[in-house]
Amino acid sequence: MPEKKGRQTRYLILAEETRTMIFYVSPHKLVKTLAEFVTYFGEDRQVCVSRELSKLHEENVRGTTKEVLNHFENKPPKGEIVVVVAGKNSDHKKQESKEKQ
Repeated sequence: MPEKKGRQTRYLILAEETRTMIFYVSPHKLVKTLAEFVTYFGEDRQVCVSRELSKLHEENVRGTTKEVLNHFENKPPKGEIVVVVAGKNSDHKKQESKEKQ
């Protein structure tokens, strides 16, 4: 993700992505990044934060963006972190088109 310029635009594009997305996030930016996911992808988007993959202290936290954000606000992350975000559900698209009619 861009550090500053173009970040919001990129999030708006990715919010409509139907494929699974994978991000490498540094520990000191994880909470901010998850908060941005809540803002742009919604509170109910499924996400998995994995840290220290294939190491002794491997950890996987799964849930909605809001649940995972709350977890890491209370437990500061350490180590190498990969975030996997579910793509936009096609059911949401069908629901949105019904609401527009």
